[in-house]
Amino acid sequence: MNFSFMTVSFPVDAETLREMKMLCEEAYKIDGVHYESILNLPNAQNYEASGFFVLVYNDEDNQLVGLASAIDLLGLNTYEWSIVVLPMYRQIGLGDAVYQVVREGLDVRGSDGELALMMEGVVSGKAFLEKRGYVYSFSEATLEARAEKVEKRDDVTIRPFKLTDTEALVEIFCEAFGDLQEEALELITFNSQTEGLVLWVAEENGTVVGTVTTRKEGDAHWVTALAVHPTYGGRGIGTALLNSVKQLAFNGGEQFVLLDVELDNNQALAVYQKAGFSKSAQVDYFAFGG
Repeated sequence: MNFSFMTVSFPVDAETLREMKMLCEEAYKIDGVHYESILNLPNAQNYEASGFFVLVYNDEDNQLVGLASAIDLLGLNTYEWSIVVLPMYRQIGLGDAVYQVVREGLDVRGSDGELALMMEGVVSGKAFLEKRGYVYSFSEATLEARAEKVEKRDDVTIRPFKLTDTEALVEIFCEAFGDLQEEALELITFNSQTEGLVLWVAEENGTVVGTVTTRKEGDAHWVTALAVHPTYGGRGIGTALLNSVKQLAFNGGEQFVLLDVELDNNQALAVYQKAGFSKSAQVDYFAFGG
């Protein structure tokens, strides 16, 4: 049995993306795990994404049987990577071969850091990483809520970001996230100028008190960078922002609102659960421990 290995950079063509999705569907039939997110397939055709895929084909039928992705999400030359091999090929060492190609790709790019991703419950994947010196670091959950029509609060106005909101948002991000001023400005610039992202602000009595960023993806709206100024905490501003996204998704005909949160962020989890979100998936992160 012979295999061909290819390393391709983001973005990929439509046919390759179709093959990637088919591989994930086949793996799901056995593992019951959705691999698309940790393989960053939603970003596969994004020209602004920085990273690479490793593709493994069975030469006999030209079927894609192994796949890895490594992506530099923050532009800091640090990569998140993951590997999926069709179950029937896992016992012949194909995963080891894919891992070596991933390592070569990271070395060629002079990676300054890395995290390996594994979906919750994939015991063989966890053992695979630990055998190669990776140790558990943290977990991130994807939470979901149904898109729905919600009652609008009269005392909170939620609208698109304007440049005149910049100073207020810098203060919110610095106070809520502990960001430095330049970090907050970079986040505002990215979320307001990146195609597909929409930056929103919440006003109470004419004062900007909170913010959220959304992006539409398939039948869902994703939520990122939800923040409320601590002075206005406990007033339901976060819930109002999340409800506005539910309404936005409902108006657009989407079915879900999705977001990612670290499992040890109890304060954020409480806000999301109060707003009707529940866990739909979990990704475990592993750091190389030498």
